[in-house]
Amino acid sequence: MGEVTKAIIPAAGLGTRFLPQTKAMPKEMLPIIDKPVIQYIVEEAVAAGITEVIIVTGAHKRAIEDHFDHQVGLQQELRAKGKAEKADQLEHIADMANFVYVRQKGAPGNGTPVLNASHLIDEEEPFLVLFADDMFQARVPRAQQLIDTYKHVEKPVMSLMEVAGPAISKYGVINPGEAIDERTYPIKQVVEKPQYDQAPSQLAAISGYVLDRTVLDALFRQSPEQDGEIYLTSAINHVAQQDEVYGRLLEGKWHDTGNRQRYLEAVVEMALEDPELAVDFRSFLRSIIDGSGQ
Repeated sequence: MGEVTKAIIPAAGLGTRFLPQTKAMPKEMLPIIDKPVIQYIVEEAVAAGITEVIIVTGAHKRAIEDHFDHQVGLQQELRAKGKAEKADQLEHIADMANFVYVRQKGAPGNGTPVLNASHLIDEEEPFLVLFADDMFQARVPRAQQLIDTYKHVEKPVMSLMEVAGPAISKYGVINPGEAIDERTYPIKQVVEKPQYDQAPSQLAAISGYVLDRTVLDALFRQSPEQDGEIYLTSAINHVAQQDEVYGRLLEGKWHDTGNRQRYLEAVVEMALEDPELAVDFRSFLRSIIDGSGQ
């Protein structure tokens, strides 16, 4: 079993929900206060031991590459103005990992960027997949939870969260086998967006995976679905029929920042946890809610 040292981060989406803001700026660069969403994802991966970050991009995504590169002139100017701490911060962003960029090609779908980056994955090498607009706040980073589970089961692992009520119909829902511990479930099948009364469980699949060659091979053999897209879920379902796949019920809170409301929620929650902003910002929010700020 190889160590998980590489992460694939798909970042080629058009961000149409945030137009016109994303007409020229990648949605992955939307700020959570003073840091773009994708930086949180990269930091999460690096904290879990990832040393090579493969970002799969599309047209108009050059800002992502620039963000994770050195800007020597800016860093020198900051130091000359006595802002060494800011210069160090920028240097750290560029030095967090070895960054590799791949342009997405082929059919749409969340399986395609994984295929596009597959030539950078060795035959026996497991790898992490995190989407560039999905943040996860947790005491133990989501990536670490997934990697720890992979080390235990030595099989592909996908992220799960519990969803109660009719909202379960918005997700892929797993049909689980008998749990091997309180948070790890064998997956018999992932059922896409089932009717509420037909859902096989309350365990919904969300973004975040540790995958291996079995899933890559299934992706290579997979034909596009009726909508023309290639899905990771279909490949995972195929592997689950032939071998073993597991789900990890994550500890923490998921933010889908590709959704406008969830993005705003993430900004507010992160501001309330920022030691420099929390007190005044909380007071401001209270003034808005009780009307005293109008």
